[in-house]
Amino acid sequence: MEQEEKEAGKEVSDEKQAASDRKDAASGPIKDSEAAPLLVWAKYDFVPGDKIIFEDNLEGEENGEFPSRWDLREGTVENAEFGGDNVIMFRGGSPSIIPYLKNSNIDYLPEVFTVDFDLYLSNGSFNVIFYDPKNQKRPNSASPLDIWGETMDIGAATSSLPNNESIYKKWVHISIAYTSGKMKCYIDETRLINIPRLDFDPTGISLYSYHASDNNPAFVKNFRIAEGGVKYYDRFLQDGKIVSNGIRFDVGKASLRPESMGVLNEIYLMLDKHSEVNISIEGHTDNAGDNDMNQKLSEERAEAVRKQLIVMGIKEDRLISKGFGESKPVDTNDTPEGRAENRRVEFVKM
Repeated sequence: MEQEEKEAGKEVSDEKQAASDRKDAASGPIKDSEAAPLLVWAKYDFVPGDKIIFEDNLEGEENGEFPSRWDLREGTVENAEFGGDNVIMFRGGSPSIIPYLKNSNIDYLPEVFTVDFDLYLSNGSFNVIFYDPKNQKRPNSASPLDIWGETMDIGAATSSLPNNESIYKKWVHISIAYTSGKMKCYIDETRLINIPRLDFDPTGISLYSYHASDNNPAFVKNFRIAEGGVKYYDRFLQDGKIVSNGIRFDVGKASLRPESMGVLNEIYLMLDKHSEVNISIEGHTDNAGDNDMNQKLSEERAEAVRKQLIVMGIKEDRLISKGFGESKPVDTNDTPEGRAENRRVEFVKM
């Protein structure tokens, strides 16, 4: 039956190709009105929350030790280095970890929150569980987000990447956005899950990899939980600026990471809709490293954002860029969450 469906699908595909190649003897190529309709689909609209609840970029972690910002539910999980990066390695025994938080026994997830992290799977599946199985009671009807092959599923919702592209043996970015019952989940820049009303209330987060082993480890890095905020333009009108720590760069560099595009798309739409608005793009860092290096890095990152907005269609004369290095912290530099708040890009009204 499956083979018949594949052959039938191939016949349909061949017919479409033939139609696209067909020439009319009298009038030449097929007219635009006869062509297939254009699909317009906003497949990536993830914007990370702006108040960080939990952050782990694994700085200062010792190879071979248990990751210090987490607690163990079961199995074997350790710090390691993979491809030159510090990672959390899920080794075996159905490994599962939970954020180490003082208030982990209560619902610490707000009504609007986001979760995102980098994931590397060799095989098998990886789960995000939306409660803390060690310290919390399981919410009624709670289902995990299952990530495997080219697919995501949670409860009855399931979807695969375009062209069934596999996520195995490469880094992918996982993003989850929850807004008062609505949940969206993404792999890299594609939304796979879009649930209008989730059947349960998420109360915490656990990471779990049933298939992990020493010969088939799973790796995680750059993990963050954040609380959402008000819409960008409303924030801009209220505060005269938008503060974003959702624009991500490679470590120590000014190269934009793909997951930054959700934020940049929102900024672009605001500027495109409100042509009277001009902005100063201002980069900030934490205090890790040399002060002069941080100043230069903040300037380069702000300029990278300016150039990207110009490429997207915003006129050059509406944008300037500045860098302030570590000189204007908004939080402590003594905690990972505080340092993450300080690593930010601000869009300031001129």
